[in-house]
Amino acid sequence: MKVLFIYPNINSQVGFNFGLAFVSGMLKAHGHTTRLLNLNEKLDSLPTDEEIKAFVEDFKPGLVGISAVTPQYRSALKIARLIKGFSKTPVVLGGVHATLVPEEVLKEDCFDYACVGEGEEAVLELVDRLEKGQDTTTIYNVWAKKAGPEPERFRAGRIIPNNVRPFVDLARLPRKDYPLFNMQKLIDTEDGWARLMTSRGCPFRCTYCFNHRIVDRYRQETASSTPASGGVGYVRQHPLEEVFGEIEYLQGNYQRIKMFIFDDDVFTLDKAYLREFCKQYRGVTQIPFVVNAHVRAFDEERVRMLKEAGCAIVKFGLESGSERIRRDILHRPMTNEEIEKAFLLAHRYGLHTSAFIMIGLPYEGEKEVMETVELLARIRPGRFRWSIFYPFPKTEAYELSLKGGYIDFDKMQALENFTEASCLNFGPRHNLLISKLQRTFPWFVNRCSSNSVASLYTALTKTVEDMPAEAWQYFGDRVPGMDKELSVLLKKAHCEHYAFRYNSFTAVRSDWEG
Repeated sequence: MKVLFIYPNINSQVGFNFGLAFVSGMLKAHGHTTRLLNLNEKLDSLPTDEEIKAFVEDFKPGLVGISAVTPQYRSALKIARLIKGFSKTPVVLGGVHATLVPEEVLKEDCFDYACVGEGEEAVLELVDRLEKGQDTTTIYNVWAKKAGPEPERFRAGRIIPNNVRPFVDLARLPRKDYPLFNMQKLIDTEDGWARLMTSRGCPFRCTYCFNHRIVDRYRQETASSTPASGGVGYVRQHPLEEVFGEIEYLQGNYQRIKMFIFDDDVFTLDKAYLREFCKQYRGVTQIPFVVNAHVRAFDEERVRMLKEAGCAIVKFGLESGSERIRRDILHRPMTNEEIEKAFLLAHRYGLHTSAFIMIGLPYEGEKEVMETVELLARIRPGRFRWSIFYPFPKTEAYELSLKGGYIDFDKMQALENFTEASCLNFGPRHNLLISKLQRTFPWFVNRCSSNSVASLYTALTKTVEDMPAEAWQYFGDRVPGMDKELSVLLKKAHCEHYAFRYNSFTAVRSDWEG
């Protein structure tokens, strides 16, 4: 059967969809044909409705599969409705949004199925049954609808939920389908960075992340029991021979790769696995790599191994500089002292560091927002990225935000990403502060630094802070250009500072030449 995948990654950062790559690899390994519409304006101009229609009619798929996180759902819904307007081809939605709220997805008449959780085995079974004309309402991980006349079959009472199957054994999966994507264009668009994963899952239960809800669903619906992650086997690792085989494949089939980035939730978690990886890496490639770490899974032995293996950048999720917010709101109970020690250790070994933080958190006051700014100034990461808190449906952070009366559902429905605006309402004064920080965050960090630029940025941020909403609307659009001009002058004067680089939500320290 032919399967068309659609990834509505619109108005967002270019990325590699691991889920679609794995599902497509599984389908191709079993004789099916797949194509992908990878919708991102940084890769290609977005197709018109007529162009999408022509693509579908030319390919003639037996199933359309759309993958979406919640901010992408509006685009997914629009595309599914478009396809249903001219075709009877069944449409399945997968990804985070379908996993969290499948019942909401199937209330829409344009979706025939919702894939919940991991999709490799489930989508293969769905495709095989569709191809054979068999019943598709009893597939684990796939929610369906009862057959019936329109529009009755699309009412909530016609939805057929199905439990999830145990998590897939990663060693049994075919290789990800890199050719499904225009991989060379992805690599070039990301300035030579190629993405891989050595594992799946995360053992932590951060309130804002959907991982804990995935684990809860699998714990409730499966009888599997392993020691990892609450007894459901969520945290799993790919065999190292498979990982290194993928590296060799990428090097042999694509050009201009400058960096491998491992998108595991916590790459440094399993020290024994990390040790073996680092021991073998240099024998496979000389290309440097990037990993995600956790400050409580980051000691001197790990740092030394990473450095010797060729690690260039280590990234940490900090989210907030307030210990109260991390502990009580986010369930990330590491201390600021632990964070500072981790960054000092990384810097001692010459690793470039990256910090992820969020602004616009529920129950966070201005003082705690500034604690995040001050922490970044103290730890001096090589770069940092900020996103705006987004309450994924059914997560604990969503429930906390709902309880506090923060969520503006109209704004939430309109958002397409986590970087441009908040869907929480804090009141006019704090809303304006979040808007200002979203556009000028590195200026505030520069203000708190111990460098000579602090006084300059103190004056700049004072101007921003005092600016009324009407003036800010005009001034905010000028910030990127101002920042670029100012950074050029400061670099000529050899003044260390943070400036925007790559996009509007990443700041890089001026001594980084990568």
